[in-house]
Parts: sequence; C-alpha cells; structure tokens
Amino acid sequence: MTHGSSEELRALAQQYLSPETAERWLGLLRPGVCLGVGTSSDKAVGQLGGLPRLPAHAEWPWWDGHGPLSFIASVDCSMLPPGVLDIDLPEEGCLLFFYFDGQVDDGDALVLPEDPESWAGARVLYVAGGEVAMERAAPEELTPYPAVPLAARPEMTAAEPWHPRVREAFAPEAPPGHRYDHPVCAQEFLEALWDFDGSVGHQIGGHAHPVQNPVEIEIAQAALGGDTSWDDPRLPDEAGDWVLLAQIDSENAADMMWGDCGALYWLIRPQDLAERRFERAMFTWQCA
Repeated sequence: MTHGSSEELRALAQQYLSPETAERWLGLLRPGVCLGVGTSSDKAVGQLGGLPRLPAHAEWPWWDGHGPLSFIASVDCSMLPPGVLDIDLPEEGCLLFFYFDGQVDDGDALVLPEDPESWAGARVLYVAGGEVAMERAAPEELTPYPAVPLAARPEMTAAEPWHPRVREAFAPEAPPGHRYDHPVCAQEFLEALWDFDGSVGHQIGGHAHPVQNPVEIEIAQAALGGDTSWDDPRLPDEAGDWVLLAQIDSENAADMMWGDCGALYWLIRPQDLAERRFERAMFTWQCA
C-alpha cells in the first residue's frame, strides 16, 4: 500500500495512532526493493522490456493454443542491495518475467488467477549465476517493449489494513478483505497513507501495492480452487503462505500499460522460492 523510509513511516504512524498501535503496525512493515527508471549515473539492476538473455537450451515461453509471451522485465539478483530483503532470493542469477499481453490476439485471451487454463500466460524463468546466456530475438509475432534500465532503492513497505497479516494482528475475527472497526482502518489514517504514497511502482519483495484488493487473497482463492468464498476459514492461512516476488506497474517510458493504469504481480510460496521452483510462482493483475 505504501513505501518509504523507516523514519518517515514511523513519524506517520506516531501522528495518527496510539503509541502501542503504532509499534504493532510498524512491526508489520516489510523491506522491499523499489525499482525506478534508471539514469546514466545509476547502477542498473535490471530492465523493463528489451530482449531477454536466455540459455541456448531454453525455449521462449509460449501459451499453447494462444502464442508467445512478451518479455516484461529482468532483474539481476547479484545487483540488488545485499541483506535488504526478507525473502530468500538467489544471490546470483537473473529473474526473467514474461506475460501474454494481448499483442497476438488483440487482447482476446486474459491471464486470470481463477482460470487455471490461463496460468501458462505468465511465467518466471530463472537463469542461474554462471549459466551462459545470450540475448534472444523475440518471436516474429511480438514487438518488444523499449528497453528501460532499472535502478534499485531499498525501502520499507506497509500493507493495507485489510491485508491478511494486518487484519490478523488487529482484528482476527473480521471478515477477510474488508474494513473493520480499528484505528488502522480510520479514514484519517488511510488518507494520510494514500497521500504519503499513492503510486504502485515496480518492486521486488516486500508488501505488494495492490490497485484493488490484496493480491494475496486473489492468489489464495485460486490456489484453493478458484471459487473459494471470502468467508472460507481456509483463506487467511492460504493467503499468508504467499509472498510478493515482483510487481511491475504500468510504465510510460517502456510503453507498458496494463489495462487502465494497472499492474502485474507475481507471488510465490517461501518454500518454492527457497527451492528455486520459480515455475510455481502464480500471477495476477489488477487495474483501476
């Protein structure tokens, strides 16, 4: 929901919450790496668009019956600020993100978490450190996005109060995904958070910044079968089993627009991340 320095977020919490509530809320912050468009003086940690570097044996990701996926972004794990994140990313190697963006079929087929047949429309590939990889031309059906370098900025991230972990801390009996009667849901505090930082942005790790509902709930519903109701008692625990791997916002510099100024999200279970099972990452997207 919000990202910034620890000092800025502490000052914000202390202004609107009681000392005890502020400390509990601050304890739920998570470190993330925000990615912004880099300049010539920045150290690039990856890029939006352009062409991916793939090993010779790797096939370009394809959604059977639909077509090739577009290359969205790459992140060089070795270039990320060390010791910042609380997720078990590899220390070396590159993460490559692909998505079926509608170029091939004029947006007819959608990649949706509730539709398992569409899950092949979003992928994460991991190229291990030391593995030989070369730039790969895109399939002729695709027009690559302009290459835009990304620079990294470590920040703390705060989740919205209806995020499963925040709800569990302050109102465990409240229905998932809804506002509840507590100071962290007070309109004054919410407006202060939105005014502090209303942008989604590009990010690795930390709390996701959803455009709509918590993305963890969308993924949990899909993992539980797709038609899981919001009041299913399994939903909070399942949502808590997923962490943000990456979010990619709409970006003018790269000619990327996801729906109506939306964002793409890849989430993964910590155990799968530790085992480098990036093929098990799940995807969702949201727009205004």
